[in-house]
Amino acid sequence: MKKGKLNRITDVEGVLVGHKTICSGTHQTGVTFIRTAEDVFHQKLACGCSILNGFGKTTGLPQIMELGTLESYICLTNTLNVGVVQQALVDIMVKENEDLTSVNVVVGECNDGYLNSIRDCVVTKEDVYDAYADCKKEFELGSVGAGRGMSCFEMSGGIGSSSRVFEIDGNTYTL
Repeated sequence: MKKGKLNRITDVEGVLVGHKTICSGTHQTGVTFIRTAEDVFHQKLACGCSILNGFGKTTGLPQIMELGTLESYICLTNTLNVGVVQQALVDIMVKENEDLTSVNVVVGECNDGYLNSIRDCVVTKEDVYDAYADCKKEFELGSVGAGRGMSCFEMSGGIGSSSRVFEIDGNTYTL
């Protein structure tokens, strides 16, 4: 299939991505923030999920599985910091939506314990706010944000992205 203009997830209209990378001695981790739409809480997006292994620590998936909609931005971070990132994402959603009484935020984990001193839990709410402020169409790839401490078969991993443009019944879609 044909690639999108940037060949990144941000080729999907309204999507922006930002990172906060923590790179200090044995701390190699961070946060990746995916802004899914300008007003995702009021204009919920069709959404689905698939669990690739049984070890993922995520928040928000049961509602997606049951309702098939997304009502928040999405964040990625390391396994032991999902909780603090979840609360920061709730804070952002509450600040942006005066009528919000409850929200289902989505935070996914990346186990960076091989390259990061994960037990120190160094990711803070402020790191999430910084990743949010960093959101843009042409975001960094590689060893940044939640991908900073990732490894694949004992080699450095990171953040990747791609997009595909296709047509169905005369309508153009970007995936």
